[in-house]
This record gives sequence, C-alpha cells and structure tokens, in this order.
Amino acid sequence: MGKIAFVFPGQGAQAVGMGMDVYEKYPEAKAVFDRVDEVLGFSLSTIAFQGPDSELKKTANTQPALLTASVALYETFRSQGVKPDYVAGHSLGEYSALVVAGVLSLEDAVRTVRARGEFMEQAVPGGTGAMAAVLGAEREQLDKLCRDISAAGTPVEMANVNCPGQIVVSGSAAGVQAVVERGKESGAKRVIPLEVSGPFHSSLMKPAADRLAGMLAGIELRDAGIPVVANVTAQPVQAADDIRRLLVEQVCAPVLWEDSVAWLISQGVDTFVEIGSGSVLSGLIKKIDKSVRVFTLNNEEAIVKFAADYSATV
Repeated sequence: MGKIAFVFPGQGAQAVGMGMDVYEKYPEAKAVFDRVDEVLGFSLSTIAFQGPDSELKKTANTQPALLTASVALYETFRSQGVKPDYVAGHSLGEYSALVVAGVLSLEDAVRTVRARGEFMEQAVPGGTGAMAAVLGAEREQLDKLCRDISAAGTPVEMANVNCPGQIVVSGSAAGVQAVVERGKESGAKRVIPLEVSGPFHSSLMKPAADRLAGMLAGIELRDAGIPVVANVTAQPVQAADDIRRLLVEQVCAPVLWEDSVAWLISQGVDTFVEIGSGSVLSGLIKKIDKSVRVFTLNNEEAIVKFAADYSATV
C-alpha cells in the first residue's frame, strides 16, 4: 500500500470565510480559532470569516489566519484516524505542517507567523521589491537569466519552484521588471507580475530572516513526530535544531515545491491530502505527477466526503 502525505498551503490561498463552516459546527475547530484570538489579543477569526479582503490580505494577518484555518480543518479531519507518513507545507504552510508534526505548539506557531509577516512587510521599503510568475520557462535557463540580471546590479532570484512550467521570481522591482522584459530568453511564454507586499524568498529578505532568527531562539521547538519535508532542501527533517535553522533560511531561500513533491513520490507517496484554504497545492501536485491521488480538504463537506472517497481508493 502507498504512503500518504498531508500538505498545507501558503500565502495567496487565503479567502474571506475560510474555516467558518467547521468553526460553527465542530468544537475542536472552534477551539483552534478561539485560542488564536486569545493569543493574539484581537479577533483574527472575524477578519478570516468576514474580512474585509483588504484586511485579510495584510501579510501580518494573512499568515496567522491561514495557519489557523489549516489547523482547524486538520483538527476536524483528525477524528477520521488517517495518519500521514510525511507532512509538508508551501512557505508559510510549513508552519502548519510543523504544528501537525508536534514541533511547534499552536500558540507559538501563531505568534511566530504573525511576527514573521510583520518582519517580511518591514524588510524592504514599499515599491522597491516585486515578484512575478514565470510560465513555461526552463528552470536552468531562468536561473541563468536571473544571475545575469542580478550581476547588472538589480537583484532577482527564483523564489518558488512550484511545478514544471511555473516558477516565481522575486527581488528588486527593476530586476523583476527585467525578467518581465527578457523572459523569452529563458523559454518563458508569459511573465505575470504578482500583487505582493514584498520580494519574498529573495536575499532582500535578509533583515526579516535575522529578526526571525532572534525570535525563534526564544521559542521551544520539539523534534518532529512525523518527517517534515523542508522547503529549503526538499528533504525530510526531524531534529528541532535543524528545523529552527531551516525556518530562518526559508525566508530568503527558494521554496523547492516541485522537488519536495518529487522526493515524496520517490519514497512511495501516492496520496496527497491538502488541508487548508483553496486548492493551489492540489493543482500543482497534479501538474507534477498526474498518477497520484490528491484530496483537497478546504471545507466541512470535503472532510465528510473524504472518508468515503479515501476508503474507496485504498
């Protein structure tokens, strides 16, 4: 029998109303949102459930809200007794994976990602950084193009290697603009500028990484009970000290999502369960390998349906 991985989405997957149906129906989900509101000292649940969208989109709100929705959906689903062989998350989603793997308490995770969001927003003056999605490029050629543009004094780097033909670049506004203009040199069909508040997963985030390192030094991390496939290395990690170091590196390093999924499949994972808002990762996983089974648990209906669907395919 194949192995199973739980995966958790990152920034960009948020939507007003996420987690509300399980909050209203399941005490374990309500308990997650209520604990988070208490820890943060304001009603994050109100922003998650009612918006406005402009408030939810602020990085310092988005990050804890997505984590809370993922953990609430996981707690609702947990009673079905399905246990993962591995967990992974995309960027911010790695923190949801770490809560599920027993590395971080919910309270510490929420405090950390709230601060991480603030550090990332403050790392680079508004308008000086940017990100863009590059579609159809060859990975090696895009990497070379980024190096050439960076050498000219306008830094830009690969930030998210999501799936074949979809890579996000990040860096200075001028560097990203150069990729928009010269993308065809890497075989790109389209380059789409993204609406983001900063150049995430680039070396320009070093100030945020340094501040996060200071914060994580004071937070208890335990060894993972389930192997966590890290964004930075696309390899499993379980030792608390290694996880702490990789979380700091993750702020500036590219998210190797395609590599992480490929590694999981190489270990015999044939079932992926995405837990959280939206279905971004489910779409990426299918583009990486059409043969694996992918379940998307983003609301109560999907969780209830999972039990029947999963048992039918085992």
